[in-house]
Amino acid sequence: MQLSHILNNHYIHPILGHSLSSENCLKLDFSVKNKVLEQLDCSNPSEFNNYIQNLLTLAHKSYGIGGYNEHRVIYQDKNLFNSTNIEERCIHLGIDIWVAAQTAIYAPLEGKIHSFQDNKGHGNYGPTIILKHQLDDFTFFSLYGHLSKKSLEPCIQNKIIRQGEDFANIGDYPENGNWAPHLHFQLILDMQGLEGDYPGVCSLKDRETMLQNCPNPQLLLA
Repeated sequence: MQLSHILNNHYIHPILGHSLSSENCLKLDFSVKNKVLEQLDCSNPSEFNNYIQNLLTLAHKSYGIGGYNEHRVIYQDKNLFNSTNIEERCIHLGIDIWVAAQTAIYAPLEGKIHSFQDNKGHGNYGPTIILKHQLDDFTFFSLYGHLSKKSLEPCIQNKIIRQGEDFANIGDYPENGNWAPHLHFQLILDMQGLEGDYPGVCSLKDRETMLQNCPNPQLLLA
């Protein structure tokens, strides 16, 4: 049974505490089609954040959102995604919600803390929490990246997180991997033995396989 079918029968709590819709969200484009990015220093979180905030102000929106299965150019300056030994990673596997630092994050479903850690390094997740969910005998995981360091303080493996519980906060740079403040939200079917981390970006070669294991997180965005 597919996850989408299972979730149709369950209430989803808004991840920011209130609904995200076209009324308050602006879809942002960080793909190769956005030529404006060529003029930006995307490695500078302050400059990048100003770019996002200007777009939101002009559109009269509160949140920037998007990125699932997007072929992005904003990773080209980050060694984490580019190496002479591996194929460039450029396909985004989650949804980003661009919002102010310290914004509270609420559990969309009840789950247990599967794992957590501070994934340090320029361009990385920074503080990350992964929840394990079980619905109708179906197990899957949700990943929350670019959090504040204080979000990890109360974390204990297998700790129950109730649906609607305020369990984390958006981090600011540089503690969040040196990004403009946002939440990287990702669904994962099989953690493949990993803990505290899972790739949020993959190569073009691995795109199909990784997207099958990481379904569209829009399923859990109410």
